[in-house]
Amino acid sequence: MARPGLDPELRALLADLPLMSGLDAGVLAQLRRLPSTPLDAVLHGRAAGHREITTPVPLSIFTPARTDHAPTPCVYWVHGGGMVMGDRFSQIDIPLDWLDLFGATVVSVEYRLAPESTGMTPVEDCYRGLLWVAEHAGELGIDPSRIIVAGASAGGGLAAGLTLMARDRGAPSIAAQVLICPMLDHRNLTTSSRQFSGEPGVWTREMNEFGWRSVIGRGEVSGYMSPAIADDLSGLPTAYIDAGTAEVFRDEDVAYATRIWAAGGQAELHIWAGGCHGFDALYPGARISVAARRTRNDWLARVLGPAPGDVR
Repeated sequence: MARPGLDPELRALLADLPLMSGLDAGVLAQLRRLPSTPLDAVLHGRAAGHREITTPVPLSIFTPARTDHAPTPCVYWVHGGGMVMGDRFSQIDIPLDWLDLFGATVVSVEYRLAPESTGMTPVEDCYRGLLWVAEHAGELGIDPSRIIVAGASAGGGLAAGLTLMARDRGAPSIAAQVLICPMLDHRNLTTSSRQFSGEPGVWTREMNEFGWRSVIGRGEVSGYMSPAIADDLSGLPTAYIDAGTAEVFRDEDVAYATRIWAAGGQAELHIWAGGCHGFDALYPGARISVAARRTRNDWLARVLGPAPGDVR
């Protein structure tokens, strides 16, 4: 099946990555044994505090160095990994850039993974953590009117799901949602899903099917789990959605933005030509990644405003 090609720089970089075409329980076990993101290296050179809190779910809290006591915006981060792998430090450099740029407090949640935990468990874990953050905003030094939920891949899908859940349950208030190549639709029926199948890749149709089978288990699928099937997308906070042309999630992400617009909401959508799944997390120094991050940061600057003293 014809499909968009990769950005040339990404193609060269991916040539050194051991890509797979599918996932199974044995491969997943091997991937889970790989070391987590080295936090010391990510925090090196950043003026950031770090502490761990066990609430209803484990949370990592990263705070900006401040000379005043004004409440900070908050980025509530949900990690990727197909809902079957990763941890709260996965892709953490993305929200930590927002700590640097906007003086935001970053809270990253550790949700339970499939297949050990199925159904609504991952999104409920994310919601419980977010509700705790909002309820303790004062002691955390957070402005409760400027809480943004954000996530990449599976984390983007979970961020969308918990935003729907917060709307329907009436709390907490969410100012915006940042959905980076989000995993939104369990059905795998789109053209882009079919295009990126049968060959090794960063995240293929077959890998996606494994992830969804793992989390659905034998239960029913809710719109909180698979936001693409949610009946109503009205009344949601403004959204930023991005993806690449050369990835499985392209079309479901475009469709989600389109449905937000149809419901009268705001969504800014960017589809990066030649981008593979998670390209800016994998290769932040690539030219396409630099452009994607800069564009995302510019949108956040309009939503949050710059950090005090920022002269960009």
